[in-house]
Amino acid sequence: MTEVLTREAPLVGLFVTCLVDLFRPSIGFAAIKLLEDGGARVEVPLTQTCCGQPAFNSGDRADAQAIARQVVDVFEAFDYVVAPSGSCAGMLRLHYPALLADNPAYAERAKALAEKSYELTRFLVDVLHVEGVDATYAARVTYHDSCASLRETGSGWSARTLLRSVRGIDLVELADSEACCGFGGTFSVKYPGISSAIAEAKTRAIAETGASCVVACDLGCLMQIAGKFTREAKKVQVRHIAELLADMVETPPIGGERI
Repeated sequence: MTEVLTREAPLVGLFVTCLVDLFRPSIGFAAIKLLEDGGARVEVPLTQTCCGQPAFNSGDRADAQAIARQVVDVFEAFDYVVAPSGSCAGMLRLHYPALLADNPAYAERAKALAEKSYELTRFLVDVLHVEGVDATYAARVTYHDSCASLRETGSGWSARTLLRSVRGIDLVELADSEACCGFGGTFSVKYPGISSAIAEAKTRAIAETGASCVVACDLGCLMQIAGKFTREAKKVQVRHIAELLADMVETPPIGGERI
């Protein structure tokens, strides 16, 4: 029994994220299973919306601030806020305090929320002290470090720690795993040519590992990679790390089955 379980189980507010809610709800259910198996109580506030990152990255500071205030209102009562996304967790942890620094009613509340906001794998390892998972995946797998999970939440080591505990897995490192996938939210829309070229380099590196599956902590990256693999007709499965760790891989991989 871990140290955290000697006290009342922490109450976690799951920040589902827009992409998970709209495109891959199974990731949310996998995250809940992992958190509850780790000893947390989990609630999913129905009034949650976007983290505000698209507006923030596009320079729409007013809308980003309005969204940040709403997120603070919804989640500040929880012991922790956890997102199955490095980019959304990074938004809450790093950017909310600066975004709301000049608002007397929200500045300190934003700092408090930031301090208890985590990416999923980092929370499992750092706070719940989960050392392994009860899952089996007998295949060669490689891991892609999304820009945000690597640089904003530092989740690369926690993700790998949990992946190595999966029975049957052959985890191989990806060359230049820290390189961007080319998604970048609105970047892929504004600069499709550059985005596609970056994605091509990423899928080439994945294919060169010989892995039959690539996983990551961010659905945006995974959708970008899956889309490129589909256009290239390559048989590489693309999955969110939560699905694999929770032993919930009965659903088709992201992007559907490869032909």
